[in-house]
Amino acid sequence: MMFNFSLKRLRESHQGAWIALDFFMLGLLVLNLGLILFDSLYATDLIRQNLNQLSPALLEWYKPIHANFILIDLVFVAIFLTEFVVRWFVAVRNKDYLRWYFYPFIHWYDLVGCIPVGGARFLRFLRVFSIIYRLQKYQIIDIRQSAPYRFIAFYYDVFVEELSDRIVAKVLTDAQEDLRRGSPLLDEISTQVLATRKPIVCNWIASLAVHSGHTIEDMQVGTTLREHVRDSVGRAVRNNKQVSTLKMVPVVGSGIEKLLENAVTDIVIQSVINLLLDVTPEKIDSLISHGLPDNSEEERLDQEMINVVDECLELLKSHVSHQNWKTRL
Repeated sequence: MMFNFSLKRLRESHQGAWIALDFFMLGLLVLNLGLILFDSLYATDLIRQNLNQLSPALLEWYKPIHANFILIDLVFVAIFLTEFVVRWFVAVRNKDYLRWYFYPFIHWYDLVGCIPVGGARFLRFLRVFSIIYRLQKYQIIDIRQSAPYRFIAFYYDVFVEELSDRIVAKVLTDAQEDLRRGSPLLDEISTQVLATRKPIVCNWIASLAVHSGHTIEDMQVGTTLREHVRDSVGRAVRNNKQVSTLKMVPVVGSGIEKLLENAVTDIVIQSVINLLLDVTPEKIDSLISHGLPDNSEEERLDQEMINVVDECLELLKSHVSHQNWKTRL
């Protein structure tokens, strides 16, 4: 079945008169296109010879029609133009478009098809699609499940996918070659993208550091981190050779060592807290502005960033080039 026809949707759309007009125009289009095709074939000697052999009476009967076909076609053109003007008037009255003169530009195929000479007459076939579109718009018919629609939609998707994949792959390849030639892209990203957002980044890093300091300082929330720092510092103090000699002091040696361990641990924790709480956006900005002390290290970092971007583009190209339409076959 080509499509599903819904009488319920037809009643709900309140477009019965227009739908009837659409079907009437569709019939005229089929008749007109059939006559145009037959008249074009009739103009060839081969067809006339075959018609003369099959039915000489039909050949003689059609001769005056062929001679005056332009006048017959003008009758169809007059009907098509009348229908076009009526729809244009209704569109203006209903304010379907922002400007009254938009209608002929949007429905240009209706006007071009009305040209009564040359191959433009075959453009009237486009009116068939406009009628089907209107019927589909009001859900009076449903052609999405029909075999022709699925066939056309599938190969249209294939065409668009293949075309877009090649365009995207070409753009990415050009970007890779630009980077490999020493493109100033990274410098432009740094100066035009990152630099303009440096105050926001500095504020975020500073607020994160201050929040971390308050978290460690809190006796409940920062318990886990404080215990981790305490264990780490405690092991360092106990493994220190100078501190370990305190155990040799009779009676009070172990107590002094434990007291020193607790004191150093508290000092380290408090130092970390004070360090984090003292972080300001200005200090972060100063740290970022000075960059790396070694220029060679900075150059290696830039090259590594280029390699990362290049590999990401290569992965993106391989992903884009994957023909997804083959999985749907």
